[in-house]
Amino acid sequence: MEKAGGKEPIAVSTVGSGIENPGLELTEEVAKPEGSQTTEAQGHSLGDGLGLPPRQRRILQPFIKARSFCKTHASLFKKILLGLLCLAYAAYFLAACILDFQRALALFVITCLVILILVHHVLKKLFGNKLTRCLEPFKNSCLRDWMKWVFAGISLVGLILWLALDTAQRPEQLMSFAGICMFLIILFACSKHHRAVSWRTVFWGLGLQFVFGLFVIRTDPGFNAFQWLGDQIQIFLNYTVAGSSFVFGDELVKDVFAFQSLPIIIFFGCMMSILYYLGLVQWVVQKIAWFLQITMGTTATETLAVTGNIFVGMTEAPLLIRPYLADMTCSEIHAVMTGGFATIAGSVLGAYISFGIDASSLISASVMAAPCTLALSKLVYPEVEESKFKSKEGVKVPPGKEKNVLEAASSGATEAIGLVANVAANLIAFLAVLAFVNAALSWLGSLVDIQGLTFQVICSYVLRPLVFMMGVEWTDCAMVAEMVGIKFFTNEFVAYQQLSQYKSKRLSGVEEWIGGEKQWISVRAEIITTFSLCGFANLGSIGITLGALTSMVPQRKSDLSKVVVSALFTGFCVSLVSACVAGILYVPRGAETDCVSFLNTSFTNRTYETYVCCTQLFQSTSLNGTNPPSFSGPWEDKEFSAMALANCCGFYTNAVCA
Repeated sequence: MEKAGGKEPIAVSTVGSGIENPGLELTEEVAKPEGSQTTEAQGHSLGDGLGLPPRQRRILQPFIKARSFCKTHASLFKKILLGLLCLAYAAYFLAACILDFQRALALFVITCLVILILVHHVLKKLFGNKLTRCLEPFKNSCLRDWMKWVFAGISLVGLILWLALDTAQRPEQLMSFAGICMFLIILFACSKHHRAVSWRTVFWGLGLQFVFGLFVIRTDPGFNAFQWLGDQIQIFLNYTVAGSSFVFGDELVKDVFAFQSLPIIIFFGCMMSILYYLGLVQWVVQKIAWFLQITMGTTATETLAVTGNIFVGMTEAPLLIRPYLADMTCSEIHAVMTGGFATIAGSVLGAYISFGIDASSLISASVMAAPCTLALSKLVYPEVEESKFKSKEGVKVPPGKEKNVLEAASSGATEAIGLVANVAANLIAFLAVLAFVNAALSWLGSLVDIQGLTFQVICSYVLRPLVFMMGVEWTDCAMVAEMVGIKFFTNEFVAYQQLSQYKSKRLSGVEEWIGGEKQWISVRAEIITTFSLCGFANLGSIGITLGALTSMVPQRKSDLSKVVVSALFTGFCVSLVSACVAGILYVPRGAETDCVSFLNTSFTNRTYETYVCCTQLFQSTSLNGTNPPSFSGPWEDKEFSAMALANCCGFYTNAVCA
């Protein structure tokens, strides 16, 4: 028989009849019985099975129909499956909460966040346009200006009243407020275009920073929430031990810094890569950026990059806006650079937490830095050009390039290796250079009878007034100024390591003064220092930032070089202003230790509570020649006072112990 269309004729049987028809020939498609509802998918399936014997074709017919039915009702099956999964999760969730709510608190928080996101998405889809139409009257310029002035007046009066009432009990907080004013004056004096400063951006940024700090530091819900979040992150980071112990062994992980803290960067980098692949990082960044953009009036690109710095590093955040860098104004580039200098990457955040630095303070400092960065950047380098990115719709964030979760985890861990090597190399180099500089300064000082001259000593004197204006007590200023100087001239990793040593001494009950030298700083000074060190603003970061941005937009190299020093100085000031806000808002939390009850127990080791209570007992004790010591205050007429004094004298040296 002759071929039709160059294809071999095929002999088939009538479907379902069981009678073979060798004379029936098909060239392009399979013949279908009249009235048949066979779909295209079924036709392909039938065509695939045409070479089979009739009996086998009849056997396959029900499966072909079932496949067609499933494809037709796929969406319905998905909804049913999703509903069943939701019911199963609801049952599991209720069971977990009923059995032990405290144990299920993390699950409860995550579930509430997911529900909130879903409700927001549904409400926006249903009522977004209606809400937009309701807000149209507020677009009237006169009404909008009037509301701005009313809001500004209420905010100013509220700030004055709050400062007057709140600082009445703690006057030292006024010093931190004076520090903010001082930094604003200095930055305004260094402004590129004084008359072009957008004060709306400046005051909105500082206001948002203050409100967020007030919520986190002062309110119980905010403080407890971030304290809980910090604890969960600490627990989460402890899972690094499982991998690092297997590779390096328990002893090295327990005792050696390189095997204890640096693997955390790899683990955190892996998890951030997974979250980026899933789109969670982009979603959170875009929502925060949208809020900052509509309140502060900044452009989409600079806001997105600054917000991204909360989660990623100074070289990764510009990748969010890489397609737009070439067309950005110098002011926008300045804001992007400032954001990199004013924040720390999420990966090294885990390493600092592993040092023992307060996790809630680190997280708060990272988030508070975002609005302050935009505010101070626009104060130093105001916008005088016409930006192409003023649209309220924002910009598109590129998704991850990975194909699946496993690839995202692998690439995140691999990329973190470079960061770990960079951190380790910088620590080795900077600590070695610092030791050499200190040896040289000590030798030069000894030639003119100045003993103990070091880089830290110079920083403690030069930066002491600056630190004092942040609200640090004068006795702690030298040590805090030393760490701030190390952070700026070396890097924040070394500075946080120094802070962790001071904190460790305090918690272990070491005496505050030994041989005329202070051994640790107060809790208030620790909090202020944590905020002031939270940023990449150091001299070494200039090369990192320029190298990263120049590789992305080589044609803007001259503009990048022109603004980088100003951005470094501004980013450094952002951290100091955040520290001032922390100084204004910080109040001691938790019940004070009942020293009478504490010293009535048998304590066998030094702790911070031991030192505080023993110091109070020493101050309440007076010697009466050869007579037994007498006690005043809460220890008067207490039978155990003499025994408590003997125990304290076994740990600490004091005149009453003679």
